[in-house]
Amino acid sequence: MTNQKISISYLSNSLKTHWKADLSAGFIISLIALPLCLGIAMASGLPPMAGLIAGIVGGLFLSLTGGSYLTINGPAAGLAVIVLTSIEGFKQLAPAGLTPEQIELFAYQNTLAVGLACGVLQILFGFAKAGILSSFFPSSVVHGMLAAIGIMIFSKQFHVALGVKPEAKEMLEIIAAIPSSIMHLNPHIAIISLISLIILIGHPHVKNKYIKLIPAPLAVIIIAIPLGHYFNLESETKYLVSVPERISDGIVLPDFSNIFTPFAIQMIVTYSLVASLESLLTAAAIDRLDPEKRTSDFNRELFSKGAGNILSSFLGGLPIIAEVVRSSANINNGAKSPWANFFHGLFLLIFVVFLGGIIHQIPLSALAAMLMVTGYRLASPQSFIQTYRIGKEQLAIFIATIIFTIAVDLLVGILAGIVIKLLIHVFNGLPIKSIFKPFLTINKTNDDTYRVEVLYSAVFSNFIGFKKQLMSLPKGKNIEINFENAMLVDHSVMENLQEIKIKYEEAGGSFKIIGLENHKSLSPYKSSGRKK
Repeated sequence: MTNQKISISYLSNSLKTHWKADLSAGFIISLIALPLCLGIAMASGLPPMAGLIAGIVGGLFLSLTGGSYLTINGPAAGLAVIVLTSIEGFKQLAPAGLTPEQIELFAYQNTLAVGLACGVLQILFGFAKAGILSSFFPSSVVHGMLAAIGIMIFSKQFHVALGVKPEAKEMLEIIAAIPSSIMHLNPHIAIISLISLIILIGHPHVKNKYIKLIPAPLAVIIIAIPLGHYFNLESETKYLVSVPERISDGIVLPDFSNIFTPFAIQMIVTYSLVASLESLLTAAAIDRLDPEKRTSDFNRELFSKGAGNILSSFLGGLPIIAEVVRSSANINNGAKSPWANFFHGLFLLIFVVFLGGIIHQIPLSALAAMLMVTGYRLASPQSFIQTYRIGKEQLAIFIATIIFTIAVDLLVGILAGIVIKLLIHVFNGLPIKSIFKPFLTINKTNDDTYRVEVLYSAVFSNFIGFKKQLMSLPKGKNIEINFENAMLVDHSVMENLQEIKIKYEEAGGSFKIIGLENHKSLSPYKSSGRKK
């Protein structure tokens, strides 16, 4: 289907045509998003209201400004670790003589300033048409980054699920403290967590159609709140969600006094990189699931996410990205247009305004259980097995990214993965001169056929230039990509070309990859790297 540009007329027509389907999908997604917004704020070291603000802004504002059709925008687990790192780092930079509460506020306000600066940088990315940068990062590095985030979230929330607060601050120490927390668990808190985990894990396997109508996170809350009353958790409010009586009381303004310190700049770069990359990858993934086969405007996505992050951070909210699980659920529940995201944000606002008393009764351990499941899914054994099937070298890059991310930080982990991948490529015959520059010629063999001759290599680090030349070719023609004279074609390029092939052929053209007969596959996987 031909894309309709997301304009005022498109949004107006979509509202008239699809409001019932989008209203229904938006309501269901809001029920899923509510506990996740609260849990992600908790995992980020910020008040629950910060997650709700991000969800509301992500729905009400980004739905009308974004470049994607069916994504759900709001806080996501992928950024929780980065926000928490920022909070802990700014605590170390707090002036002497402050009370613990003042130190918490100082770290919170400076982290908001980082989030706002991230938004400004994302807007600049959008103007610079940097949406194509998503093609630069190798899939093994991206998946390694997400797996490391999953391990960190699971480890951190494991202690919360047991009602224990470890003294450790460094991630490796937090992981090492798990046996101690098991020995000193709070039985009431652990029971709520265990039951919540059973519901979350068992819900997909339930056959009853009426139970299936209740989203698993909502089912957890329905069970956890009465359990919290039974165990008298209201007498110890540190185990319950804390929300202000009025939404205006949850608004906290940024503090820019440390925005140019080396730590703040490092955080801004990390925020911008991960937030942009996750949003672009999610938009691309949801495009593949879109029944109408529409294609997102990635540069507009960056601009919109930047504007949304400026607004969310200014109000005291978490960073916003396009979140893949909620976006997939959005499609599965019949969403047709960006209005589903809008309605999801509207319902979140209604919940905060009218149901604050109920939100306050949610046990934190139930939210910890949800985050543990999210962390496990990001770093499941299946992700290791799948990476190994793609190639042993991919598994090495994947694991190296995880180790450096956990042991040092996220930015170092990503850089380490990229460097290791380049070293492996050089070992496999990658010519130095083609590491960042693609060498190819485009010949028009007849009126309808273009042959692209690739020389030396086609790898993740030179694919941006490669892709730009491919995108310049006219639609509806016969395209042949000839790798006969290329020494190395990596897995990331093979995957990207398969996606380009699908989209090009959907638009009425023909797209063939040829010249790999004399290349050796680095694994049996269909999109594995090839070397001559």
